[in-house]
Amino acid sequence: MEKGAELKVLLGIGGGIAAYKSCELVRRLREAGCAVRVVMTRAGAAFVTPLTFQALSGHPVRVDLLDAEAESGMDHIALARWADRVVIAPATADLMARLAAGLADDLLTTICLATEAPMLLAPAMNRVMWEHPATQANHRLLQQRGVRMVGPGTGGQACGETGAGRMAEPQAILHALLGPGTGPLTGKRVLITAGPTQEPIDPVRFIGNRSSGRMGVALAAAARDAGAEVRMVHGPLGVALPAGVNTVAADTAESMHAAVLRHIEGVDLFIAAAAVADYRPRTAADQKLKKNAAEMTVELVRTPDILADVAARRPRPFVVGFAAETAELRENARVKLERKGLDMIAANDVSAGRAIGAPENSLTVLWPGGERLFPEQPKDDLARALIELIAKRMASGAETDSN
Repeated sequence: MEKGAELKVLLGIGGGIAAYKSCELVRRLREAGCAVRVVMTRAGAAFVTPLTFQALSGHPVRVDLLDAEAESGMDHIALARWADRVVIAPATADLMARLAAGLADDLLTTICLATEAPMLLAPAMNRVMWEHPATQANHRLLQQRGVRMVGPGTGGQACGETGAGRMAEPQAILHALLGPGTGPLTGKRVLITAGPTQEPIDPVRFIGNRSSGRMGVALAAAARDAGAEVRMVHGPLGVALPAGVNTVAADTAESMHAAVLRHIEGVDLFIAAAAVADYRPRTAADQKLKKNAAEMTVELVRTPDILADVAARRPRPFVVGFAAETAELRENARVKLERKGLDMIAANDVSAGRAIGAPENSLTVLWPGGERLFPEQPKDDLARALIELIAKRMASGAETDSN
C-alpha cells in the first residue's frame, strides 16, 4: 500500500488484553509503508512482551520514562518530535483518564503531552467501565481537544460479558489512520442509521422486526470507500460491523433518536437506513410477564420520528430516507418523500419476506422531479450504486435524469 509511505507512526500500547491485537496492527502498518516505533505502558508489557513488538516493528521498544541510558539524549522528546501520528491501541480507561487530566506520569503520557502530532485512540475496556460517566466525560473531553477515536466495538469480551468496549479491529484502526483515499464523498461527513430497533415489553420480550442491518452496513462501507468520514448508529445487527467506520449502538427508537441528534452537527449527508419501530409499549415491565391470562393487551405509543426531525433542522444535511413497502411502493414512497421534505428516498418491496435480511435487493430511488430504478443485485453493489447517485446529486444540486 502506497498511501502510508514515509508516515511515521508512534504506537502506544495500554494495559489490556486487547494488546494482542496490536501485534497485527504493527504488521499491517508496516505493510502499508509506515515506519513504526512502539511505546508500552508497564501494564501493557504485562500482556505482550516488548520483544514481540521489537521483532514486528524492527525497532527497540520503550517502556520506562526514567531510563538513564535511553534518556541521555532526552529520548522522549525525540520520539514526540519524530512521530507524524500517535496511535494508542488499546487505550484503557485508566490511560484515557490520565490523558484527559494532562498527566505525564509515564513515558507514553509524557510523549502525548510533548508531541504536536495528531492522535488516534482505540478504546478497549469492560463494558461497565466504558459506560461509566467518568469514562464518557473523558472520551468527550479528548475529542473536544482534537483526539480522534476509532471504536470501541460491541460484542463478547474477555471477561465473559457482552457489550460495548471491544477494541476496534486492526483493519479499522488502519483505515481510520490512513483514511479511505479519495472518492466522490472525500471531505464529507456522513451519518447512517442501520438495523432494527427493539422496543421492550419486559426484560425478555420486545417489539421488533426482521431487519439484519445488512443494507445500512453496506452503505456505511460504500460511503467510507467513497472518501467520507462515516459514523453509523445501529440497532442489533445480524452482520459484522464495517471496518473504518465509527459506530454507536442504540437498541431502541428513543436511544437511536438521541444518538442521531447527538452526532448530527456538522454532518453533510444523513442516510436513514434503519428499520426503526413506529410504536413502542407505553410501559415496559420490570419483571418477565407470566402467561396467566388467555389474552394480554399491550398499549402502544408512537416513537420519535428520527428522519423527520433531521429533515426539519436548519441548516440540515442532505437527507436520504428509506421506505419499506408491501403495496403501491412508488406512490407511498413519493408521499413520504414530500411529507417529510426529504432530498431523496430509496423504496424497496418487502412483500412476502423479500429484501429484509436477504443478501440481495432492488431499489426504486425517488427525489423531487426524478427517479431511478436499481434492479435486484447484491446489497454491497446496490449500496455502491446508491452512494454514487447520492454523491452526484449532492455535488450538482441539479435534477438527475430518470432511468
